[in-house]
Amino acid sequence: MEVRRAEDVERAFAAITAARSQGLFVEAGRSLYVHSGRIVDLAASSRLPATYPYREYVDAGGLMSYAPNFVDVYRGAAVYVDKILKGAKPANLPVEQPTRFELVINLKTAKALGLTIPPSLLARADEVIQ
Repeated sequence: MEVRRAEDVERAFAAITAARSQGLFVEAGRSLYVHSGRIVDLAASSRLPATYPYREYVDAGGLMSYAPNFVDVYRGAAVYVDKILKGAKPANLPVEQPTRFELVINLKTAKALGLTIPPSLLARADEVIQ
């Protein structure tokens, strides 16, 4: 379901609840990010564990995210801008994928959902929010 408005978020969660889903994976994208606070709130009120595409969702109370380190991504963009300003043709520059990803886990949310995060996963996390 494409989400463009707040009503779409509500309808999506109604469908998720009706389907008795046991978890949620939120895709990356601006149309969803605009509604990130509402999505986190609905996941919490539905007691639905969710994985998010950006750490900001976890900072807002989401369970966990696994996402590129956007500081690194932005630095890479700055390198490209520098090359272009120095005369490089954009078409000749290679496409790069993020190389560093971060796992962020919110233990407060896990506890509220009645979940126990395995110690092995916590040990792999780049950040654990208490």
